[in-house]
Amino acid sequence: MSRTNDTEHTNMIMIIDKDTNKAVVINRKLSWKGLSFPGGHVEANESFYESAVREAKEETGLTVHNLKFCGVIHWHNIDNGKKYMVYLYKTTEYEGELISGTEEGDVFFMSIDDIKNTKEDNRIA
Repeated sequence: MSRTNDTEHTNMIMIIDKDTNKAVVINRKLSWKGLSFPGGHVEANESFYESAVREAKEETGLTVHNLKFCGVIHWHNIDNGKKYMVYLYKTTEYEGELISGTEEGDVFFMSIDDIKNTKEDNRIA
């Protein structure tokens, strides 16, 4: 029995405006629909941290700093046999102008309370 498996590594970053207590969210419309924090796949040539910084820039236009590691979400997809690892980060340190969206979906700040109260079928992963 092999001890290796097919694992997909991704990240998710909670970018918080400490003055308004709002976080950047994306209302995704491509591979799955709903609210999510910015993030994406870890490329072969980069660290988990570097990928989080890159994905934040690509999806929000913001340059993030001093990311704090918060934990990992993992699951096994029984349909395709893959394992998924999502490395979670947060920060209140960023610069630049938030873009309004990408092909992934609309990008905007949302209050932490509103995120917590979002309907389960549209909730952040």
